[in-house]
Amino acid sequence: MTDYVQKMDQRTDVTALQEKEAKPQTQEKLLPQKQPNKLHSAFDIPFSVLDVAPIVQGGTVADSLRNTLDLARHAEKWKYNRYWLAEHHNAPSIASSATSIVIGHVAGGTSTIRVGSGGVMLPNHAPLVIAEQFGTLEALYPGRIDLGLGRAPGTDQLTASALRGVRGTNGGNFPEQLEQLRAYIDPSHAESAMPVRAIPGEGAELPIWLLGSSDFSARLAGELGLPFGFAGHFSPAFTVPAMRLYRESFKPSHVLDKPYGLVAVNVVAADTDEEAAYLSTSMQQLFLSFIRNQRAPLPPPVSDMDQIWTPQEKVAMQQQLGSSIAGSPATVKKALEQYINATDADEIMVAAHIYEHKARLRSYEIIAGL
Repeated sequence: MTDYVQKMDQRTDVTALQEKEAKPQTQEKLLPQKQPNKLHSAFDIPFSVLDVAPIVQGGTVADSLRNTLDLARHAEKWKYNRYWLAEHHNAPSIASSATSIVIGHVAGGTSTIRVGSGGVMLPNHAPLVIAEQFGTLEALYPGRIDLGLGRAPGTDQLTASALRGVRGTNGGNFPEQLEQLRAYIDPSHAESAMPVRAIPGEGAELPIWLLGSSDFSARLAGELGLPFGFAGHFSPAFTVPAMRLYRESFKPSHVLDKPYGLVAVNVVAADTDEEAAYLSTSMQQLFLSFIRNQRAPLPPPVSDMDQIWTPQEKVAMQQQLGSSIAGSPATVKKALEQYINATDADEIMVAAHIYEHKARLRSYEIIAGL
């Protein structure tokens, strides 16, 4: 079997595309075979990277973007399956707000790893613009680009209003926007001739994923027969129910004949449990700043979080980061095995909010070698 998105490596003419529309593809042609990646010998599913190009205290946006490309090159060497970047705005800790540009930066500096959005928040954009941007990326880096779509703003409401302007979209019409976007890329999805065409974009062999942190996109992805990615890294309580709902709602399509679910999870790996726990305090402080509405760059780790958060904040943090994994190689391996079994994930996407770039590289290297 090959990946649904890796079928996009096969360049086809219009006739072949029409034949694919007329006859559903088999699962063997669409999804990755459940066999170990070269360096993921303990697991039988692919591992990937979720990045936001973190801006750290004392660092610059330029530093963050350089580090992102460096991590992507290492991830490619360590045989990670794909490298996704997330759209967020008005966040002093995140440099990936111009997501399609950063995707181009990463794709241009790597050779084989798939690169994409995890995700683009579609209500923030006109579907035509996204079709053109990702059509351009696919033309530049054929067979390597993923388009992951979310319906949340990826920011606060004031910033969302600034992004969306007079269009005033709020996520409520996400299914209609998705339908329009898919029609720009593949006009066979349109009920009538498209008066406006996405060039580049039209005809691009571009895999579309639906992403979410609740049941809405899980159900929609299932009903449309699309691959689904869940934000388990910040919505742990809904992970298992959402993945179950996706599989129960799934209807075979020309894209997939069986469901394919990816789950994101925070993982901090180090040589010892103690070091990993220490490094994890940067992530805990970051999420605490979200709760307090005091957003700032990613801070350095601290020795004792109890000196920083209140008991109530600690409980809130445990709820939001409850699925996060931190520890030595043995600890992380055991926790990942349990997580994969619980979620029935077809692919794991690892997020890591670690202050020092070298420690972040080391964490991904450890995970790759499990």
